[in-house]
Amino acid sequence: MLFDVRTYTCKPGMIKRHLALYREKGLEPQARHLGEPFAYLVTETGNVNQYIHIWAYENAADRERRRAALWTDPQWLAYTVESASLGALEAQENRLMTPAEFFQPKR
Repeated sequence: MLFDVRTYTCKPGMIKRHLALYREKGLEPQARHLGEPFAYLVTETGNVNQYIHIWAYENAADRERRRAALWTDPQWLAYTVESASLGALEAQENRLMTPAEFFQPKR
């Protein structure tokens, strides 16, 4: 299993607006192509302008196939334009990770 761990940092005061836009327009097309996220987390302590979401894939080829389909979806493309116009994001970090040998994730 391959996990795509994505950490996003929003400009101060923008995280709620950004997540509201995603919930309204981005979640459905993304989940349609990538499946339900393994986790979608907001910060309780630490940098309150950050959130993390984690997507699970069988392997790199599965990830590549699903993400390619996502980027051809007109609904997703429209969301990304609106998200960019909102201007809430300050930084993004992506890491591809695999489970430790003793961890068996439940999917």
